[in-house]
Amino acid sequence: MKIVALPEICEIKTGKMDANHAVKSGKYRFYTCANQYSMCNTKSFSGPCIIVPGNGDIGLAFYYDGEFEAYQRTYVLQNIKINPRYLYYHFLYKWRYVNSDKQFGSTVRYVRMSNFTSYQVPLFDEAEHVRIVEKIEEAFSELDSGVETLLKIKKQLEVYKQSVLKNVFSNFTDKQLIKDVSSIVTSGSRGWAKYYSDKGARFIRITDLTRDKIVLKNDSIQYVNLPENAEGKRSRLFPNDVLVSITADLGSIALIPEDISEAYINQHIAMIRFNNQEQGEFMAWYLKSDYGQKDLLKNKRGGGKLGLGLDDIRNTPVPKVDDATAISVVREIDARLSVCDSIEKIVNETLSRSDALRQSILKEAFEGRL
Repeated sequence: MKIVALPEICEIKTGKMDANHAVKSGKYRFYTCANQYSMCNTKSFSGPCIIVPGNGDIGLAFYYDGEFEAYQRTYVLQNIKINPRYLYYHFLYKWRYVNSDKQFGSTVRYVRMSNFTSYQVPLFDEAEHVRIVEKIEEAFSELDSGVETLLKIKKQLEVYKQSVLKNVFSNFTDKQLIKDVSSIVTSGSRGWAKYYSDKGARFIRITDLTRDKIVLKNDSIQYVNLPENAEGKRSRLFPNDVLVSITADLGSIALIPEDISEAYINQHIAMIRFNNQEQGEFMAWYLKSDYGQKDLLKNKRGGGKLGLGLDDIRNTPVPKVDDATAISVVREIDARLSVCDSIEKIVNETLSRSDALRQSILKEAFEGRL
């Protein structure tokens, strides 16, 4: 075995395109710093290549053997002189760890070309590279099969949830508009990045909402430290406020919990504060149901990028309901979904462990124990 620097075994380039270069119906893949590629109509690279985001989630790496385009802050390893999939799996194994203390920036973390030129790769003969790749892919195939089964279970659980909600809300035919039963329907402000902080008020982004539940996710929390006169203060959240995504994954719903501390939303999220806060959870469940989603999204607008306006939300019909009925419905939903939530928790915990198991497979392979 010998250790070589990355430039000895490949060329390292960066993309040239802006993020708005993407075209929904484009012909070629367009790799940015996101965890999913988009599409565009130009190509600057051809595989086999390894594509590595230069900022955001430092540790991601993609392999593609074909023609594609790249964002200006994305690095492309091309003309690879060794087995390209061997190098790709080594990046999955070591890149995040090696650069954990070598990132730049405070609000958005990023790497530089020097991170790549100093990266070291252990080399064996080609037969050993092939063997390691085959062992990894054999183990990954078995793992992926298990993950696929778990994802199918999640889909089945979502179907069951919607059947429960459909049954519960089927008799609510008397409706009223959100604008007639709410005190505020607003969205967050732009320009929050300058307020990002390691502590302070919670800043809720569209990735914090989920289609699976009506509570906030907590796996990636961002904080902001706002001055007293900040324009964004108007979007401070309170218990039982209902949140709606108005771009990207339209119609995702979340409910602000009773124990919320100071928190704000970004411009991609709308907040509804109902006049009767006791009905917030009922309304959140309704808007998540197929009935509510149909009413909420019927006025979505835009071409390539769909969105909802605040007036679209204000003019969305919701059931007329008294407090006692609202409380009873929420209790029925909780009772019928409690077992479902327990199963989903186990599935999610198992899925989260799959990432650790994937890293364990890579470690065993590159240390010669697989």
